[in-house]
Amino acid sequence: MTVAADLTPEQLIPLARQGDGQALGQLLEMYRNYLSLLARLQIHRRLQSKVDASDLVQETFLKVHRRFGQFRGTTEAELLAWLRQILALNVANLVRHYYGTQGRNVRLEVELADELEQSSMAWKLGLVAAGSSPSQRATRREEAVVLADALAKLPPDYGQVLVLRHLHGLSFAEVAASMNRSLDSVEKLWVRALARLRRSLGGPP
Repeated sequence: MTVAADLTPEQLIPLARQGDGQALGQLLEMYRNYLSLLARLQIHRRLQSKVDASDLVQETFLKVHRRFGQFRGTTEAELLAWLRQILALNVANLVRHYYGTQGRNVRLEVELADELEQSSMAWKLGLVAAGSSPSQRATRREEAVVLADALAKLPPDYGQVLVLRHLHGLSFAEVAASMNRSLDSVEKLWVRALARLRRSLGGPP
């Protein structure tokens, strides 16, 4: 049976729980951009870019496929919290692997889960204009997910300057050094990128 492409997360969750692999795959694809952004932040902070974000997200998806029967939530917000927990577990495992720590570190896993939640909540600060009015469909989705999808659709240099400036918290001088551009060109790029992002979200530039 083919799963309709326009189903909401809340409609896909029960289908996936019943063992519908297509529904689960469709559900997880909704969060690839969201998890990729979170993974990139943690790789930068914790792993000095030793691994690729796409590999970390794929490993998270594999664990979700194996464990989805354990998920008891019914909403997108509950699913996001569960996905962040699994991503945090994977990051903790990589930290243990690369830095030679022994045994499972539950405190690190909790700390990572908290960091991921805080990052998710902070994305809209400075990126979403005050008084913005996203489409009716978007308002039914978690804002951080909508924002991650919008960032992924920007030209690569636009997305990069916004991620470095707002998600990594770099100064304009640090962004310029990271992107191998002049300070002036980075500041102008940031203005254009932010305006494009806000237009795509339906808000004022």
